[in-house]
Amino acid sequence: MRWQGLPPVYAPDAQWLLLGSFPGLASLKAQQYYGHPRNQFWRLLGDVRGVDLAALPYAERLDALRRHRIALWDVITETERQGSLDSAIRDPEASDLAHLLQQLPDLQVIGFNGGTAGRLGHRQLGELAKLYRVLVLPSSSPAHTMPYDEKLRAWQALRAAGERSGIQQ
Repeated sequence: MRWQGLPPVYAPDAQWLLLGSFPGLASLKAQQYYGHPRNQFWRLLGDVRGVDLAALPYAERLDALRRHRIALWDVITETERQGSLDSAIRDPEASDLAHLLQQLPDLQVIGFNGGTAGRLGHRQLGELAKLYRVLVLPSSSPAHTMPYDEKLRAWQALRAAGERSGIQQ
């Protein structure tokens, strides 16, 4: 089945851009980023920023992202896939990352949520990647079985990259 992804979430003053690969089935059905209840994205990002994002209703999570100058999207905008695993992605259509970056003049840090997002995103960004601090973070997916504390330590690199870029935390 061919699936359409979710639109980007951002405010023009965003300083961080977090990019996943493509939403899982639970997220697509709910029309919510990281909608699977076991996905750790909202908990990880909340712990990095010091805000309990996981406790907020979805619309308030998105508002909090914008207030904290964080943009969110995926590197794939449309694809064929059975199930939710990245390994099942077929015939992906790349998101127009270059166009989004033009909308974000204050952007400093790009974080890829997982290896697939990192591989595809680096390819899409090409030379543009040199303009930003780019991190490939462990996937927040429940399929990525790294212990939470180890994931959080790696995700704390977002904070460090932001501090090196002069971003107010």
